[in-house]
Amino acid sequence: MLKAKTKAVLTPFPIDKAYDYALPDGIDGEAGSYVCVPLGTREIPAVIWGEGAGDVKPHKIKAIVSEYDLPPLPAVHRKFLDWVSSYTMAAKGAVLKLTLSVPKALEPPATIKGYMLGDIEPDDKGLSPAAKRAMEVAADNLPRRASELAAEAECSTGVIKTLESKGLLKTVQLKTPPPCRVPDAERAGALLSAPQRECADALTAMVKADEYGAALLDGVTGAGKTEVYFEAVAQALRQQKQVLILLPEIALSNAFLERFKARFGCAPALWHSSLSPAKRKTTWRGVAEGQSKVVIGARSALFLPYQNLGLIIVDEEHDPAYKQEEGVIYNARDMAVVRAHLGKFPIVMVSATPALETMQNAWAGRYQHLTLPMRHGAATLPDIKLIDLKKDKPETRQNFIAPTLETAMRETLEKGEQSLLFLNRRGYAPLTLCRHCGHRFQCPRCTAWLIEHRRTTKLHCHHCDYYVRVPHACPECHEPDTLAACGPGVERIKDEVIEKFPEAKVLVLSSDTATTHDELRKMLDDIQGGQVDIIIGTQIIAKGHHFPQLTCVGVVDADLGLTGGDLRATERVYQLLHQVAGRAGREKTQGLVYLQTFTPEARVMQALASASMSEGRDEFLEVELAEREAANMPPFSRLVGIIVSGRDENQVKEVAQILGQVAPQGDKIQTLGPAEAPMYRLRGKFRRRLLVRAEKAIDIQKTIKHWLKSVKIPSGVKVQIDIDPQSFY
Repeated sequence: MLKAKTKAVLTPFPIDKAYDYALPDGIDGEAGSYVCVPLGTREIPAVIWGEGAGDVKPHKIKAIVSEYDLPPLPAVHRKFLDWVSSYTMAAKGAVLKLTLSVPKALEPPATIKGYMLGDIEPDDKGLSPAAKRAMEVAADNLPRRASELAAEAECSTGVIKTLESKGLLKTVQLKTPPPCRVPDAERAGALLSAPQRECADALTAMVKADEYGAALLDGVTGAGKTEVYFEAVAQALRQQKQVLILLPEIALSNAFLERFKARFGCAPALWHSSLSPAKRKTTWRGVAEGQSKVVIGARSALFLPYQNLGLIIVDEEHDPAYKQEEGVIYNARDMAVVRAHLGKFPIVMVSATPALETMQNAWAGRYQHLTLPMRHGAATLPDIKLIDLKKDKPETRQNFIAPTLETAMRETLEKGEQSLLFLNRRGYAPLTLCRHCGHRFQCPRCTAWLIEHRRTTKLHCHHCDYYVRVPHACPECHEPDTLAACGPGVERIKDEVIEKFPEAKVLVLSSDTATTHDELRKMLDDIQGGQVDIIIGTQIIAKGHHFPQLTCVGVVDADLGLTGGDLRATERVYQLLHQVAGRAGREKTQGLVYLQTFTPEARVMQALASASMSEGRDEFLEVELAEREAANMPPFSRLVGIIVSGRDENQVKEVAQILGQVAPQGDKIQTLGPAEAPMYRLRGKFRRRLLVRAEKAIDIQKTIKHWLKSVKIPSGVKVQIDIDPQSFY
């Protein structure tokens, strides 16, 4: 009796191996094919990963149910998923889930009636003006629904149906949604300056070479980096390649999408968490079928099933948002470099404040380093001034704006220009305490103070969404009217601004006030339209926005983020404040930036205030690099974070101690800890951390795997592995 032919099928669940399934007649079983297979009592989508192992008894093998009508997942993408699984030490099935994130997209789309040019030669005689317009629109022979054709021709759907009855238009069956429009690579772009053209030509040459290459496009804020890399995008489109543009927070990038439409004549495919299920399905299927030529997305867009990916752009490559901290823990920027290398195509990293690791790669010659040291056109870099809060103190303890900054804002208001106050702290106050007994309001599920929000009259935890109404009396000593708000949040700064500038139109821009994509778009349009005088914003305002009338920026607390002992604390403060400063003076009027600080002598403050922001940046990064080398920290070594968590505090402590006792130690590898995590309790779970530091030559994944296998982990405890950690909370 012949054995049934089997295929190894990988399912999108946290398991680390592909299972054998029998291949029934009528199914080709090509590697990469999307199939439906039985798993337990369910039938689920999966991917054929290769030939079956043949080591399962025939009577135990289940058969593949069906095959989906889609091009197979390319071999290079499967190789990439295998690599990500191996590097991050995540289960292969969990990594596949990143690609099979929209299971319903595998189902064949419904069909609808569409219209395009008919077989009868059109004759203008006897056609109404509306019918003529409809025929002109239909001349591109792109099938459309009647409503779409009518909207473009500015006529009724009745006109379309009349033209169809005459044979001038014909009906076709369209998939839902209709075929994607292809961006026009030959459409004229912006007029580039000589430095921009030099960088654009270098990137275009990389794309033409059709091989792996990495470049850092390093330009000051407002230098026109986007228009430069659009030239590389156009070249990739000419070569019939798909393009991925990664942005750290796609939901914030309305202006970017408008610039893309202006350059290429149509909208790109979008991918981010705010999309509706229907739009996610549309984008996923368009990518899988090779119809969507350009995808603009957040970090997870890297795992979409591209048929012919030929260029990746990582914009704002330094941004911490590229690090996924839950589930499969990965850094999308680093994984994008691997994807380009495996696919043998170029990748471009873009930033005004590149990450230290990226700069080191550029300085070492591993990345081509392209620079734009000047702003585009007549715009100049802003003048940055330090306000020493030890000397230039706000009027009272209840105020947070120094007199110098207040004067600058008043002068800006009188000139009809806009000011921005930046404070990366949501809500009204970061801490509420009782003046009578000292009680502090803390989240019962997290190691975090509750943040007061005056808009909701509640105390919120920003980690687990716990909240409680602000009480009239202290819950500890029961004294009434003793609660005090300590420190400022953006809501408190708004109150101070309204008190000082009652005539000004003030807007707070944070994730609390812009809760939907449409709300954010409306706020940004109001700012760009000059309907706001003073903007008060969190980091949501720092990324990529262009406000022509914004000339004055004040950072309320420039020291925020410098404490806590994080390896990258000063680097990230520099990047964030540099980006915030870059919002000022992006047109002809030079911008002024004021940094309020208690430590004006600190290296990061001096670097920001230096005469040349680019020169000060490089000096700052060189010192940071030297300090990292002296401490044998990344990029000169490897770090791995081990997070032990669970609801039973004693059990978590015990497991962490056992892991610490058998942890790898030696000349080339050291394990620190265990210790309580800075965020010791998070969403009701207790957390302890260990940190492994190793020489770069060591196979750290193999070492970690051997170590963790030596300890039996109880079911109530979770051990997470964070390769190359970016945060240590």
